[in-house]
Amino acid sequence: MSFADFPFLKYLANTVDILLVWYVIYKIIMVIRGTKAVQVLKGIFVILIVKLLSDYLHLQTLSWMMEQVILWGALAIIIIFQPELRRALEQLGRGKFFSRSGMQEEERQEHIIESIVKAVDYMAKRRIGALISLERETGMSDYIETGIPLDSKISSELLINIFIPNTPLHDGAVIIQRASIAAAACYLPLSESPFISKELGTRHRAALGISEVTDSITIVVSEETGAISLTKNGELHRDLKLDAFRELLSSAIIIPSTKQASSTMWGWKGKKK
Repeated sequence: MSFADFPFLKYLANTVDILLVWYVIYKIIMVIRGTKAVQVLKGIFVILIVKLLSDYLHLQTLSWMMEQVILWGALAIIIIFQPELRRALEQLGRGKFFSRSGMQEEERQEHIIESIVKAVDYMAKRRIGALISLERETGMSDYIETGIPLDSKISSELLINIFIPNTPLHDGAVIIQRASIAAAACYLPLSESPFISKELGTRHRAALGISEVTDSITIVVSEETGAISLTKNGELHRDLKLDAFRELLSSAIIIPSTKQASSTMWGWKGKKK
């Protein structure tokens, strides 16, 4: 008895085989994404294309050169990427290889939270006014277009430098889209609610205004008092201690690993609380 006697089982086995191969390839791509290995893969594809073209056009010298590159290139890749290969094998041995993408997402979310918290803490102690809005499900492209495009990686140092007084970008809001700082010096709509305290300034009104028309999270550092505030869903959380601010920000950004598979944008999609 063999699979040949059961065509359905043979078809099922082939399907599972193909799906497993694609899954492994996908996980490998997720592991090397954002590393220098991506550029090397592009170079390998170029070499393969040149080799195929040289064979098709009967360019014997060029074809021989590409054969030598391919022959010795495998050894060169092993030597160049020895640290990455060792790390991947360690992850495989620990059973973490196939959960790497989820781990990377969690690490990225933690990095963003820590960068924002560190920057806010620095600015609050020195009474440097700041306005930071984080895009969630509702797009903020219209507001991003009002500012100066940056498309930069998030870091506490960059956030602090943007809001230093008398610098070109300090006046306005920073908008974080997905995993980068999309733009600075952006204009946000001011809230027209009559229930806002008169002691609140333009930054707080802008933070409330954007939270009324989008589901974004907006952080305010008061220039007068150094107080930290956060708005979401039209609600203003004022005078937050650093630990409370961190907890509130984390609860709004981080999604448990079990829900990440259903998320298609960064780490802020999920059910609204």
